[in-house]
Amino acid sequence: MKLLRVGAPGEERPAVRGDDGRLLDLSSVAPDIDGAFLASGGVDRARAAVEAGTLPELDVEGLRVGAPVARPGKVICVGLNYRDHAAETGAAIPPRPVVFMKDPGTVVGPYDEVLIPRGSVRTDWEVELGVVIGRPARYLEGPEEAAGVIAGYVVSHDVSEREFQLDYSSQWDLGKSCETFNPMGPWLVTADEVGDPQDLGLRLTVNGVKRQHGHTRDMIFPVHEIVAYLSQYMVLQPGDVINTGTPAGVALGLPGTPYLRPGDTVELEIDGLGSQRQTFGQA
Repeated sequence: MKLLRVGAPGEERPAVRGDDGRLLDLSSVAPDIDGAFLASGGVDRARAAVEAGTLPELDVEGLRVGAPVARPGKVICVGLNYRDHAAETGAAIPPRPVVFMKDPGTVVGPYDEVLIPRGSVRTDWEVELGVVIGRPARYLEGPEEAAGVIAGYVVSHDVSEREFQLDYSSQWDLGKSCETFNPMGPWLVTADEVGDPQDLGLRLTVNGVKRQHGHTRDMIFPVHEIVAYLSQYMVLQPGDVINTGTPAGVALGLPGTPYLRPGDTVELEIDGLGSQRQTFGQA
């Protein structure tokens, strides 16, 4: 099932996308798609309402698509999780997941404008598979148990400012938490529909030029292993999002380092999870 939120910023309403492409209004099932919705069996309620055929159709004309999960409690990121990306940045293959946090306030819709920060000269792109947690998770015993706490998956754009990230601090947060730096969506695709998260292709273009074309099978640390690992150090809550890393092809590793400028357009997609398109502006 594909869950999404539509409407102006701060006024989104929950919806489900049918197999025929129609959007059905979920407002009668829940006020929003958030941690409370996921924790209280909202996905099952939504599925039952769809099967009952009682949900009204939404008119999509001119309707903005917001991030599919409202107000994530945490956005946890794993860096250098593809061998080719580690190589292009000159980093060694990490023996353990490289973990950092991203301000949840960076999350915006998949087609919203992204703002290049003031003073930025090294704003970069990163297409990533996002994992949405559906049940509280602490001290999971392994990957098999981790699979049971995942609500679904999203396309996540981990926009980064490399000078802020790498030169201004020993931690990466400054270059990851600028406003609008995490477009997400268009849909939250439930785990049962996605199947194997290590069987997904990821692609990204900048102004129509292919920059990233990777595959989740090339992750150093697979999705379920990441979830189990993180649960040893923090409690994962429903609605939390995990960005699982990006493949090679970022500006940082390309000849000439063609960083983003106002007016540039980035398009990204992941198999089965939909696509995004953002035009970059100036903060």
